[in-house]
Amino acid sequence: MSKYYLNYLDELESEAIFILREVWAQFQNPVILFSGGKDSILVTHLAKKAFYPAKIPFPLMHVDTGHNFPETIQFRDDIIKELGVDLIVGSVQESIDDGRVAEEKGKNATRNALQITTLLDAIEANKVDCAIGGGRRDEEKARAKERFFSHRDDFGQWDPKNQRPELWNIFNGKHFQGEHFRAFPISNWTEMDVWNYIKRENISIPSLYFAHEREVVRRDGTWIPNSEFLVLEEHEEVVTKKIRFRTLGDITITGGDESDADTLEKIAIEVSGMRQTERGNRSDDKRSESAMEDRKRQGYF
Repeated sequence: MSKYYLNYLDELESEAIFILREVWAQFQNPVILFSGGKDSILVTHLAKKAFYPAKIPFPLMHVDTGHNFPETIQFRDDIIKELGVDLIVGSVQESIDDGRVAEEKGKNATRNALQITTLLDAIEANKVDCAIGGGRRDEEKARAKERFFSHRDDFGQWDPKNQRPELWNIFNGKHFQGEHFRAFPISNWTEMDVWNYIKRENISIPSLYFAHEREVVRRDGTWIPNSEFLVLEEHEEVVTKKIRFRTLGDITITGGDESDADTLEKIAIEVSGMRQTERGNRSDDKRSESAMEDRKRQGYF
């Protein structure tokens, strides 16, 4: 009898599609958390495959900090138009204007943590019972603790010590009113897997991931893009460098690497030789040893 084998990308794809279909089967009102970064783009592509030839049966949700890369917002709008799905936008600026959160001040001010309140407000307002994210275990040690189905209490909080077992890929999505889940279909993917799959599937991604010339400032060992939101110190100098970004967040906190990788093939080669996690250039993760976990406990992505 002949045997049938899947290569590793097909296995990862199959697992992710299975989880996406489980979400649709178990929850009433799921959404995909869409940031415009490669991981949320990948999850959206997998959802498109999971429900083809029908369109993706749930909306995309974006938490707009107001400090996004313009290229990211344009990409978001283009993909929504292409897919014909609904978009839910939570605005951090509106949360600030309404007095729900207070804007940080100073050189290293960021709106990253402010997204928590905006996200939880959007989840409550839209009665979302499962938010599908692109988090991966190899990104950061707090994300390595996540299960595929990650429970959040009625305050949107995450308890890493109180998670449900997922033996034999049996997922328990039962929850009380007011509680919700986060689902992570690509938890088992690595950064290299993501790039190899994007290359294989020819998935469109923002130009920010490819090497390009940009005005930047050297800060905390990385190149921070110059923008209207960046507060410069006297000794800091704006220079033009050819850089690319491994991960996309707010323009004020996302560090770039000097690079000549302007194709998917070159990016894959570059990533294969790197030893630092892709979030190593995110200044919001450098605030403390447990910065990511502290934010996740409060309701962060």
